[in-house]
Order: sequence, then structure tokens, then C-alpha cells
Amino acid sequence: MRALGLAALLAFMIDQISKYLVIHVMDLSRIRSIDVLPPILNLRYGENRGINFGLFGDGSEASRWVLVGLALVICLAILIWSHRQDLGLWAQIGAGLLVGGALANVLDRLLYGYVLDFLNMSCCWINNPFVFNLADVFIFAGAIALVFLAPDPKKLSKKGQ
Repeated sequence: MRALGLAALLAFMIDQISKYLVIHVMDLSRIRSIDVLPPILNLRYGENRGINFGLFGDGSEASRWVLVGLALVICLAILIWSHRQDLGLWAQIGAGLLVGGALANVLDRLLYGYVLDFLNMSCCWINNPFVFNLADVFIFAGAIALVFLAPDPKKLSKKGQ
């Protein structure tokens, strides 16, 4: 479980440091847009009051607190589930990335009332209007790792028979 905790801490810190540097030090909140490697990588300021792609982002205080509570419940459930499973190293790291990313976005909601987003990527004549942050990358990577690397409950139940 040490790998899970370390991965969570690193994901959390990397996300928060990147947001601080890009939003505050590089002043993206004022500039609004920096082309890094257009169109592949651009920095665009975004305030996400919903979930992915701004879904459920009506901006109300109630939805903010519902999303904070939901994220905390999911993190707790993953931690409890991970503790009860015999997860391999990579699955533990995946769970840690997911939890660390989710908690980083929770901190944004607590501090700002929304999640700070700044990454925009487009490719191959497709103009992507959405922005995201490194916590979103960690959440996605962690979820994919758990899907493919966590023990299969069907195989575990057959072993017990």
C-alpha cells in the first residue's frame, strides 16, 4: 500500500505545482492563452465547475459541494477496496494516481469554487475546444490501470471454491 500512497502524493503535488506555475507564475489567468506547440499543445485558461467537459457545471454552490462529496466518497471507496484486494504494484500505483488526481481537483473546488484547467490539445485537423489538467490525466490513467491490472473477481472466486 506504500506504492498507492506515494503515487497519490506525487500525483497530487505534480498537479498542484503545475497549476500554480501555469496559472499564477506564467499568469495564464490574465493572459488566457499561450501557444506552446500549436495545434498539438496549447495552454488555455479554464474554470471547470462541472465534471469532465464541464458536464453538470451549472455553477451552483450545491453542485460544487455535491461534486466534492462525491469525489471524496469515491476516493474512500477506492482506498477501502484497494486495502481489501491483493493488488500488484502497478494496480496500487494506478489506484494512487486516481486518488491523488481526484483529491487535487477537490482542493481546487475548495479553494476556488471550480477546478483550474489549462491544457488544450488538438491534432489532425480536429480542433479540441476543451481544456483539462494533470489531475485529469492521473485520474484517467489510474482508472485504466485499475481496469486492466486489478485482480479479476471471477478468477478470485474460483480459487476460493
